[in-house]
Amino acid sequence: MVESGIAERIAARRAELDELEDQLAKQLEEVRAEHDALAVTEHVKAIMTGVDAMAPAHDDALGLQAQQAPSTDVLVTESPC
Repeated sequence: MVESGIAERIAARRAELDELEDQLAKQLEEVRAEHDALAVTEHVKAIMTGVDAMAPAHDDALGLQAQQAPSTDVLVTESPC
């Protein structure tokens, strides 16, 4: 009888952990998607403001001053999933 109680507790805990694992996998997927979206947003902002990641180093090497386009506000909205 004791062994069946232990087996039931193990099975119940395994089910809880499986559910938690599924929730965490979904949350990780959402976080990665948002991270990717932010990377795209940063890239678009850099393009819109004329900032190139390589430009400062390249300009310094040539003795040039970096020029930036006027700042533009970018609205980022969360798309419904």
